[in-house]
Amino acid sequence: MPAIKIAPSFLTADLGRLAEEVRAVEAAGADVLHLDVMDGHFVPPISFGAIVVKAIDKITDLPLDVHLMIEHPERQIEAFAKAGGDTLDVHVEACDDLPGILARIKALGCRAGVGLNPETAISAIEGVLEEIDQVLVMGVNPGWGGQSLIPETLPKLRELRELLDERGLNPDIEIDGGVKVHNAAECAAAGANVLVAGSVVFNDKASVADNMRELREALASNEPSA
Repeated sequence: MPAIKIAPSFLTADLGRLAEEVRAVEAAGADVLHLDVMDGHFVPPISFGAIVVKAIDKITDLPLDVHLMIEHPERQIEAFAKAGGDTLDVHVEACDDLPGILARIKALGCRAGVGLNPETAISAIEGVLEEIDQVLVMGVNPGWGGQSLIPETLPKLRELRELLDERGLNPDIEIDGGVKVHNAAECAAAGANVLVAGSVVFNDKASVADNMRELREALASNEPSA
């Protein structure tokens, strides 16, 4: 099992203090920065675009995991690649030509990720698993931070891990949504090796450093926290 990476999500961060928030998660040991791009069509909210991704890229050396919750992602992937995205995650539900889009992402020098909404079966990406660098499994309905993990996500992660192992493939398995201190180890045990952490890291209950430390401790225990 690969090392578990924590990817703080800036969906719940204070964007008015963007540079400070980036530096805080860097200092706390973040492995990846997860940037949720929402267009108001694929999901109801609107978040931010390539300009903000570029601004973040200028102030960090951490990899940028750009989660494109947008319709017609083929129209935007070049802009996000140029902005500094290292991994571009497109949703299978939004792609008419998924193999073609994955090929374009790789031609732009980025890692190719594919997102699955909670109701989307793993079979939707079976035909392109060899072309995927990361599978993003939504643990909540996309669009809003702070939601609770959908219970069916854990067996979905296990199914995906088993399928990849059977085929001898090793893309990252990323879980996005609902990751908390009490279930982080469970998510990792089910097969996820990249945990997107939003409100569990960025909240008004404790500092980013304390929240990240608590999450790491829960993972180190290798057991679900009580």
